[in-house]
Amino acid sequence: MLLHRLRERDEKAFRELVAEHRDRVFNVTYRMLGNRAEAEDVAQEVFISVFKTIDTFREEAKFSTWLYRVAVNHCKNRIKYLARRHQRDHDELDETAVADGDDGGGGGTATPSVPRRPDRQLEGAQLEQVMHAAIAELEEDQRVLVVLRDIEDLSMEEICEITGLPDGTVKSRLHRARLALRKKIQKHL
Repeated sequence: MLLHRLRERDEKAFRELVAEHRDRVFNVTYRMLGNRAEAEDVAQEVFISVFKTIDTFREEAKFSTWLYRVAVNHCKNRIKYLARRHQRDHDELDETAVADGDDGGGGGTATPSVPRRPDRQLEGAQLEQVMHAAIAELEEDQRVLVVLRDIEDLSMEEICEITGLPDGTVKSRLHRARLALRKKIQKHL
């Protein structure tokens, strides 16, 4: 069992863990942070943290749920760090500091295997950029819920376990987050 091998600090098991979950963890971190380089760094930190703290996983929830919780918490910490750093840079350098934005990569989603018409590809890329920008503008707690439910397609039960919020709270906050997202998308169009 992978968990047992991880608890034994088996490095091969660590590589298997990364191979099995890297895409989903990266997608969460990328959607939360909005920057590919930051998302890659945080995703690596998530796996290292999981490897170091695997003994704290009590198996009361699915492993993937616990992994998402670790990823979301790392993202929240990085967002706070980046906000402090940006504020400090802004104060020190006046108007020369520019916040990190999208690296132009177009998102962490898979590309279709069938080529599309160039006009449709451009349209899809533009829509992806609008969605990415709108999600990035959401408040942190709203962004978490939208990413976990609408992008990662997790169940309400899993989201409740990850966030520690009751079902009704998740549903009402998700509804408000979707309304806010709709307004932000309309602003970008």
